[in-house]
Amino acid sequence: MGQHSRRESYPSVLSSRLDFHQRRLETIAGEDLQWPFEKLEGLSADDVRETAYEIFFTSCRSSPGFGGRHALTFYSNHENNGGGGGDGGKSNQVVTKPTSRVKRTLGLKLVKRSPSRRMVGGGVSSTPSSPVGGAVSPLSNTVPPFRPRRPMTAAEIMRQQMRVTEHDDNKLRKTLLRTLVGQMGRRAETIILPLELLRHLKPSEFSDSQEYHMWQKRQLKILEAGLLLNPSLPLENNNTFASRLRDIIHSSDSKPIDIGKNSDTMRTLCNSVVSLTWRSHNGTPTDVCHWADGFPFNLHLYTSLLHSIFDIRDETQVLDEVDELLELIKKTWSTLGITLPIHNICFTWVLFQQYVATGQMEPDLLSASHAMLTEVANDAKREKDSLYVNTLSSVLTSMQTWAEKRLLNYHEYFQRGNVAQIENLVPVALLVSKISGEDLTITDGEKGDRGDITIVDSSDDRIDYYIRSSMKNAFEKALEAVNAKSGEFERKKESSDVLLQLAQETEALVMKERQHFSPILRKWHPTSGAIAALMLHTCYGQVLRQYVSEVSSLTTESVQVLQRSSKLEKLIVQIVVEDSTECDDGGKTVVREMVPFDVDSIILSLLGRWIDESLNKGKESLQRAKETETWNPKSKSECYAQSAAELMKLVAITVDEFFQVPIAITEDLVQDLVDGLENLFLDYMKFVAACGSKQSYVPLLPPLTRCNGESKLMKLWKKAVPCSSGFEDMHGVYETREGHNPHPSNSRGTERLYVRLNTLHYLLTNINSLEKSISMNPGIVPSNRLRFRNSRRAQSNNTCYFETVNLSILAACQHVSEVAAYRLVFLDSSSVFYDSLYLGGVTRGQIRPVLRIMKQNLSLTSTILTGRAQPLAMKEVMKACFDTFLMVLLAGGTSRMFHRHDHEVIQEEFEDLKRVFCTCVEGLIAENVVDAEAAVVEGVIALMGQSTEQLVEDFSIVTCESSGIGVMGNGQKLPMPPTTCKWNRADPNTILRVLCYRNDRAANHFLKRTFQLAKRT
Repeated sequence: MGQHSRRESYPSVLSSRLDFHQRRLETIAGEDLQWPFEKLEGLSADDVRETAYEIFFTSCRSSPGFGGRHALTFYSNHENNGGGGGDGGKSNQVVTKPTSRVKRTLGLKLVKRSPSRRMVGGGVSSTPSSPVGGAVSPLSNTVPPFRPRRPMTAAEIMRQQMRVTEHDDNKLRKTLLRTLVGQMGRRAETIILPLELLRHLKPSEFSDSQEYHMWQKRQLKILEAGLLLNPSLPLENNNTFASRLRDIIHSSDSKPIDIGKNSDTMRTLCNSVVSLTWRSHNGTPTDVCHWADGFPFNLHLYTSLLHSIFDIRDETQVLDEVDELLELIKKTWSTLGITLPIHNICFTWVLFQQYVATGQMEPDLLSASHAMLTEVANDAKREKDSLYVNTLSSVLTSMQTWAEKRLLNYHEYFQRGNVAQIENLVPVALLVSKISGEDLTITDGEKGDRGDITIVDSSDDRIDYYIRSSMKNAFEKALEAVNAKSGEFERKKESSDVLLQLAQETEALVMKERQHFSPILRKWHPTSGAIAALMLHTCYGQVLRQYVSEVSSLTTESVQVLQRSSKLEKLIVQIVVEDSTECDDGGKTVVREMVPFDVDSIILSLLGRWIDESLNKGKESLQRAKETETWNPKSKSECYAQSAAELMKLVAITVDEFFQVPIAITEDLVQDLVDGLENLFLDYMKFVAACGSKQSYVPLLPPLTRCNGESKLMKLWKKAVPCSSGFEDMHGVYETREGHNPHPSNSRGTERLYVRLNTLHYLLTNINSLEKSISMNPGIVPSNRLRFRNSRRAQSNNTCYFETVNLSILAACQHVSEVAAYRLVFLDSSSVFYDSLYLGGVTRGQIRPVLRIMKQNLSLTSTILTGRAQPLAMKEVMKACFDTFLMVLLAGGTSRMFHRHDHEVIQEEFEDLKRVFCTCVEGLIAENVVDAEAAVVEGVIALMGQSTEQLVEDFSIVTCESSGIGVMGNGQKLPMPPTTCKWNRADPNTILRVLCYRNDRAANHFLKRTFQLAKRT
């Protein structure tokens, strides 16, 4: 209302008040106290304040002093002596009590000032806030125009506190008089005040058009804030009244709207505002209009009113008339939608905000906010409404954030002059934390539908948290100062010098905490000094460990740092013990939390770091091997990988240097080194053994088919040609392939696999040598450390350090041998073995190319492999050959078929194949091992010698047994046995395959009738 005239009317007190208000806002911003409610768009603090006063005046209009029949007079507390309140029983006057109940409850002191401060003269206002004289409003002209000085009425006090001029106050009175003509009993909550002001105040009542335009825009912005932006009831998106009101408000930005009686704009404005304000939840009629009770608009207005209780000349003081002012402010609750719990929250916030805004100069304000928090805590246990909980949560969060920013770094914010402030701030922070943690339950939902969300934040260890955080921050600041000081020199200090200086600063912090802060904090935490010392011990320990991590060896400087650290630790332990005497456990819990600065431990840590660095070199060597290794032999005499030789050389150097360290080498230290080396060996072993799978070389099994019956041409051919050599001419190609000097068929890839196998055996041999050198070292002493006593090796009394890797390498040798053997037989030798043997029929001598090639391959392989690697490799080659022979007989494809009488030739040629491994590699594979591996093949050959009828009978029996059918009934069919590739003469799938490759009519008929197998094309 008329900002321009207000500034002209209050050149002294109000200007100072405005300046202080600006400083208060700047102080709050500088102190990081966040406003807990959402900001209002387009409204300044002055707009909110002026509107709040208008609502206040309207709500109190029937009270004496606000236009009522009698003025409500307040006598200064300092004038009441003895019977000063003797006429307090008069109905037209209310006399303040000698003391304020509110201030007594909140622990606030009375304001001791001149009695004339709350006095006002007649006719011309002598109120400090109203130096400009003028005619008294007709509404309040109940006394003679001139009389001696009198106490100020509540209306005058509130007007002064809210910084409202008499001119604006008179305009408000006139507007209400015009509005309430004939309806003086109308309730305030039914008056849409901004609309009434717009209707009844004319531009002629303002000093100029610009002032009127600004005033009109404020009223419209208030309507926008209360009805559109922050409505009490949710607003539908398609509400036409809201759209019309929004258009009118936007049109007022450039020029004032026409408020004439015949103005369409004014009629639209009135209709829209009335329709929006008289809405209800369910559409039923309501007796309260909703234009100023929407959240958070109502809280902005209400907190602005509550700020009026602070003395205009000393913002750190609360007026002695606070009881009467709060009673009058309470009349606005129905309009603003305020309840007692919401009032308690807002009052708590205003007291706390004022304490911060006044530079934290008045601790009584903080104590008062704590007293109000007690009421809030009681309310929070009962109130579960979501709006209340959200409001409370926002206020508590803002208060807690501000308070804990200081308590979490109290060494920074509190010095010798203001240390005592902690004593008032801690109770507030603890109570806020308690309310937030125990009492807040958000309830969203209607009636039976509940959506409870409990916010849990225990405050039991809050002081502990404050101490630890503050000491951590103080230590970090000291560390920064030491680093900055060392940076001032031309040559940067060594890290050891920094550690020595930091130890001195840490000791000073310990003593400062013990002298200034611990005596205060001990009221809430009996071992506050011990916790602070413990935290500094932890912080320094972290820096010390970082320093140790950068030290590669023990030096004179590092020893000085360790000794100074040990001295600091003794001081800290002493303080912890002394400060914990009153504890039940004598401080043992705190002491157990301390990680000691043990010199021996640090030496061991340095040694452990050296071990890690050495192992990292081994890992780097392994990585290089993975990137560059080609699996070519190191030399003709050393048929293993170059990377293996480099790795073992590096390991030998590491072990030698380890035993040269000038400390007692205990068994647990040796175990640490061995564990790292074993992991390194395992990684390298996995790299060597990463050569694929043997199954990748095995051909896919062809589908099962049945043989064609012999054609007439084939029968005539067999009659004309003796049976013994019937197909020799057809297979002359074998003689051509065989030649007189066959070359070995193993490829370069197969040779590399055998280099891998040599490398594994080289690794195994060198690990065994390393095992002996470590076990026989006389410098190893027994260890008493619990970790070693619980280790696998100590519990099993096993003297082998590398047992795990040895077993893993043996398994890797088996794997590589299998892969190499399958590659050699199935891939390198496939042209004369699986792809050619018995192709088209069986004739004597077809195995010869296979035998010659295998002899050559075995001979060459024996020259590549080392002696230790040969037995296993040769055995795997033998097994691969036998598996290939089985596949020729049982999975040879559509180009192979066998007669019953062929089994004799096949048996003879298989004996020749067995003989290759018994004679060519004599001594490497025992004859009984060859016979054991050949037993499966010989069993299958024996099946080939049985009659078709016998095969069918055996197949039926074993199939029924394996499938669980038992005895075949009439009409039942035999199930197709699964292919397991574990062929033997008792396997139904094996017998079935013999039948599939049996070239006779009976087998063909059985397979067609039983399984409908396709005929070969």
